[in-house]
Amino acid sequence: MEIERDSLRARQLRARDLLRGDLEGRDLEEYVEERLLTTTLENALNWGRANALFPLTFGLACCGIEMMSMVTSRYDIARFGAEAFRASPRQADMIILSGRVSIKMAPVVRRVYDQMLEPKWVIAMGACSSSGGMFANYAVVQGADKFMPVDIHIPGCPPRPEALLHGFNKLQRLVRGQPDLGWRQRYNAVGTEEWARFEEGSPTAEAIERAARALAPKHSETGPADA
Repeated sequence: MEIERDSLRARQLRARDLLRGDLEGRDLEEYVEERLLTTTLENALNWGRANALFPLTFGLACCGIEMMSMVTSRYDIARFGAEAFRASPRQADMIILSGRVSIKMAPVVRRVYDQMLEPKWVIAMGACSSSGGMFANYAVVQGADKFMPVDIHIPGCPPRPEALLHGFNKLQRLVRGQPDLGWRQRYNAVGTEEWARFEEGSPTAEAIERAARALAPKHSETGPADA
């Protein structure tokens, strides 16, 4: 405690000397370097967006119960600045697809997405919204990315609130322009699945590149990441 008191007193004296104009030379340079941070306008905007996301109050199925838990004291998404769920898409910039998306519901979800603020982000929460889950039938969309861009996919049926928070943190890093590597990048498997859909014969670097471009997301420079 004595050390902290001395340190505070030293800072107060240096601040007094600065106001009097007594700091000169190297002392003045050190004082300025300790208190200034330089960045770009884009980085500052992205930092603000990542720490002030406004989720849409929107639930689809059983994953919605897990999504509601995020705002409780046990998980407290307010720590990351995203506790203010908005009731209107025109006040929200993030939507969490928390459950299966039926064929009838897909155009409604797309309309809500189109009405959201720009820039906007999407989290596909759970196996159903990510890939159709157990509902491999004609009535359920086999993955929300079939009709809208998705930034983060969170596996699980349903995923726990901790998994949703983990996916949200990954989205924050993506918004800041520092996205985590997906499993294809981590394991050097970029383009393998896309190649199988579009090409015949042995995969080549050109075929993999063409397939990756064909499936690249149009709404984000950094692309989606898997949680």
